[in-house]
Amino acid sequence: MEFNYSYQSDSSVRNSGKETDVSFSPDASRQPTFFSGSLAKAIPFREAISALHDVVVSDLRWKPKDRTEYMAWREQQDEVDWVAVAQQQAETAEKLETARLELNEIRKQSNRRMQPYYAAQRRYFDYLYKKNRDWWIVLDPVITVHPDEVFFECFSQDESSYGRLSVDYSVFKDVGEFACGTTNVDYSAALYDEFQKIRSYKETKLEVDPSGFEVETSGDNAYKEVKIDLPDSWVRGFLQVSSAMAMPMVTFDLHPMDLHNICFVLRRRKEILGPRSIRYVLTPGKPVKVVFDPWGIEIECPRSRYQGDKPHEVRVWGRRRIHILERLIPVAKKFRVHLLGYGMPSFYLADLGDMTFTLGLSGWTSNDWSSSGNFDLLAPRMEVDLNTQQKVFAGLKENWYETADSLSNRLGLDRATVLGSLSAYTQAGRAIYDLNKSVYRVRELTQDPLPMDRLRFTSEREELADQFVTEGAVKVASQEEGSDKSVSVTGSVDHKGNQFEVMIQIDSDAKLKRGTCTCNFYQQNKLRKGPCEHLLAMRKQFHRESGQVVFAEFA
Repeated sequence: MEFNYSYQSDSSVRNSGKETDVSFSPDASRQPTFFSGSLAKAIPFREAISALHDVVVSDLRWKPKDRTEYMAWREQQDEVDWVAVAQQQAETAEKLETARLELNEIRKQSNRRMQPYYAAQRRYFDYLYKKNRDWWIVLDPVITVHPDEVFFECFSQDESSYGRLSVDYSVFKDVGEFACGTTNVDYSAALYDEFQKIRSYKETKLEVDPSGFEVETSGDNAYKEVKIDLPDSWVRGFLQVSSAMAMPMVTFDLHPMDLHNICFVLRRRKEILGPRSIRYVLTPGKPVKVVFDPWGIEIECPRSRYQGDKPHEVRVWGRRRIHILERLIPVAKKFRVHLLGYGMPSFYLADLGDMTFTLGLSGWTSNDWSSSGNFDLLAPRMEVDLNTQQKVFAGLKENWYETADSLSNRLGLDRATVLGSLSAYTQAGRAIYDLNKSVYRVRELTQDPLPMDRLRFTSEREELADQFVTEGAVKVASQEEGSDKSVSVTGSVDHKGNQFEVMIQIDSDAKLKRGTCTCNFYQQNKLRKGPCEHLLAMRKQFHRESGQVVFAEFA
């Protein structure tokens, strides 16, 4: 998928003895979005924006070892061994020494002749590395200006980690003119190095440059045009993150020193065999306990007590990505942890006072957001007509951010209808769920509507579920309403002559909260890769019998 950006100039950081000016160059082809203000808390911002950069360049995918140097060493050792054997033979010692001297001279001549080639090759590979890294960085920072905050979003190279830095206006000494909206910004690896020069004794100004939107009377030559062929999976990952953030989670707080101890254990050890997981053992009123596999190491977090009302033990993988938060430990007040469940994504929110850094981690490092985290299938799937959807989005855009309850009351619409509409816009890249403030926000990921025929998750399981319902293969046996207004539904689904027993629990927001099935897909994956076709079919059938229709298309 090709994206076109137009920047009037390069983003820059200007440092002097008294102040630091951070100026981001926005995409001039998009709706004007700009902001300016002077930071009152420069050091926390420096650490947070640096942690965001760490997310961008993070790539923990498995890479084969480079054995070139080892094989060269082995070749030298083999040569030395042969020389040692030959020297034991007195009659050949003199001949071998003469040959060795001649060989060394030939090698020296060869190195002298090949040196310019090797140097040029190294410069070329360094150039490619820096250029590729810049391509990723240019894509990732998406800046959104809202009436209450400015926030930055990015993705890691391996698409398994999501970063979001939200900066409240109370962080700034003074806020100048601003225009709400979302824009891409010109960003390079060199810009990160300049961020490290931010100091507390110097005034730091942050600006999303409004001059980039000025009309260029002399033509477009003054603009830097950037065309990038962006993988579909990168965009799809952005859409899946918000679906995951809106799901019910187990939540607890970690003291910064307790997070430091977790990182300390991981820094001191390196696992050879699995499982490479962390188990959070949560008991109401007691300190959080963290167990590291495969070593069986347990640490207790005396400063962090679990305040929930039910005990939990949640296991998560891809734990070394937590090191991204290390820079924030000295400046964070606490870390709020949100866990979706066993082997499912987790979110870490660093409370920096007037700033919040959100780190979203997929279930595994190799299980990226776009390929296996089908959380849009768990979201509310109620059908909402196009006019109602547009009404909800227009209502949200009036204030730019709002809770579903507030929006429902203000527009006079049913809460489930509002949630269904917001879910559709979230999955289409036009809105985002703010886990920190529990509100929905307008965030137009791109200037033009995304090609949802390519990006919308087209699941074979969802197609099979529609087929089961159409053929009458789904039977609802019982329904039971819980005290929390959730509904537990049990029944069966006939599939190729086999009957699968199904149980689903749908919460008051029409989200699939829990489910069990006797099919092989569920037994192997539970809900880590989304619900199976039988769970989806049961939900569709339940909505049909209760007079509701399953959500089908995006706005």
